[in-house]
Amino acid sequence: MNLSLNLNKIALLRNSRGSGTPSLEGYANESIKFGVDGLTLHPRPDHRHATSEDAIKLSFICNHHNLEFNLEGNPFSIASGEYLGFQEICYQANPHQITLVPDSPLQITSDHGWQKGFKDKELKQFINNHKRNKIRISLFINADIESVEYAADMGVDRVELYTGPFAEIYASSMVRNTSEHIEIKNIMIKTIQRARELNLGVNAGHDLNLANLPELMQCGSIDEVSIGHAIIIDSLKYGFYDTIMKYKEITKGK
Repeated sequence: MNLSLNLNKIALLRNSRGSGTPSLEGYANESIKFGVDGLTLHPRPDHRHATSEDAIKLSFICNHHNLEFNLEGNPFSIASGEYLGFQEICYQANPHQITLVPDSPLQITSDHGWQKGFKDKELKQFINNHKRNKIRISLFINADIESVEYAADMGVDRVELYTGPFAEIYASSMVRNTSEHIEIKNIMIKTIQRARELNLGVNAGHDLNLANLPELMQCGSIDEVSIGHAIIIDSLKYGFYDTIMKYKEITKGK
């Protein structure tokens, strides 16, 4: 399983003081040196953390180091102020993977996946346009069979399973193997199996951490996890290097 580090929180800290510290590029290079498999960034229209320029710079850094860059965002986010618009960011950054997320400008963080019936035609056109440029397309979806089948119909290469509900139930289950715990785990297992049957790659992300990541890995074969918030939090306790090593030990099965 590959580990893609989301650096949005580094950008958020930088922006809080209106300076270049901490350096997003510096942490990107440190992450690469410590052995992550890729970097992720999700610039939003208000530039509250990662900016359009950040995405372009990180893509350059990843290309220079022969590392995957995963660009997340809503394909329908239009240009506003300094925000270039997601379509334009994709063209300028030319990432290895685009993860399409149906978030609105007012959302604090992504909290649901794509569902059938919301701009299907426009979404498929966006997907086809960028697949022509040999970019892998992943669709951020809820963990259920219907959503996986919808993603396959849209012609994407991968799905990213929204793991928020999984993480929430894991955190609230003081005793494992409660009915809710078993149910959410079975849902993840069946969703991953269906994705594989449809020849879709499987990514996962949202609220994953050192505690619940091993349990997620028991649910099936996952190509990549994208983690940011928990890694920065754990870095306050363990340090950045040791935290990356802890996540690598899990994802690489060491």
